[in-house]
Order: sequence, then structure tokens, then C-alpha cells
Amino acid sequence: MSRKKPEYEMGSGNIFADLGLDEADELLIRAKLGHTVRIILEKRGLKQKEISELLRIDQSEVSKLMNGKYHLFSEGRLFGFLNKLGRKVTVQISPRQKDDKPQEVVFA
Repeated sequence: MSRKKPEYEMGSGNIFADLGLDEADELLIRAKLGHTVRIILEKRGLKQKEISELLRIDQSEVSKLMNGKYHLFSEGRLFGFLNKLGRKVTVQISPRQKDDKPQEVVFA
């Protein structure tokens, strides 16, 4: 009996674009920023009340953040969270080459 290879399609690198969602680039940026905030908070082992005090948000927003609902937070707000967590956020604007993505998030 021969096994059939599963069919698949290579993604673009942006799941939101692959799903045909509006504002896919913005959603991807928010997801990357929000995930970074969440990882930092998890590594610190903070409780929701401590996170709420540190980021100056209410506990319902902490819950949304920690449950991956990053689309509910603006990029600017996520930048602010990163700043409060001791991270430097740098935005670089440069000419785009022909095959470049219009937006890119790079973590150092």
C-alpha cells in the first residue's frame, strides 16, 4: 500500500494575508509585538494583578493580552508596554526595494 503525500500550500509568511484578512500587515505586526510582550511577562512569572500595575491596564485587558488577543491593542500601545518592560523600540523608515515587504518587524 502506498501512502499519499499530504497536500499543502506554502504560506506567504503572513497568516493573516493568507487568510485574506483586511489589514493583514498591521495584524501581523500587532501579533509579533504582543507575543513579545507576553513572552517577557511570562518569563518574569508575574501574576495578573502585578502585570496590571506594571503596564497600567485593567485586569480584563491583561487577560486579553495574555490570551493572544493582540488585535485589540494598537501598535502604539504595544510599543508603550515594551517600554514599560525596559525594552527600546526603534522604528526605521527606509526606501522599499522592488521585492521588499511593505512592513517588517525585526527583533534584536
